[in-house]
Amino acid sequence: MQTLKYSRQREAIKEFLMSRNDHPTADTVYTNIRQEFPNISLGTVYRNLSLLADLGEILKISTGDGGDRFDANTKHHYHFICNECNSVIDLDLKSLDHINELASVNFGGNIIGHTTHFYGTCENCTKKH
Repeated sequence: MQTLKYSRQREAIKEFLMSRNDHPTADTVYTNIRQEFPNISLGTVYRNLSLLADLGEILKISTGDGGDRFDANTKHHYHFICNECNSVIDLDLKSLDHINELASVNFGGNIIGHTTHFYGTCENCTKKH
């Protein structure tokens, strides 16, 4: 496997994500990274986000209607996605790894993990109503 060449832009994108806990979109990353790299293109930001996600250095969270969100916390954890504002929020929740055993009961293969998202209305949107 070829060694990945160091990129200041890619490193800045990763550092930006590590400074956030609001799971920004690629557009938000682009807007902020442009302050340090004014000539960076949106395409470069997208390519680097995809590469970092493929390498397992960040998480890419698909929200359905909203744009993909990105998270520098790669430890196993759960997310809540608001159906109204599309915000993505980390949930403080004990592991649900026992769900792997439940899913294995009528399955002949080997389940080694799962991805679980919770959906509904976030606290801010709930207060608006």
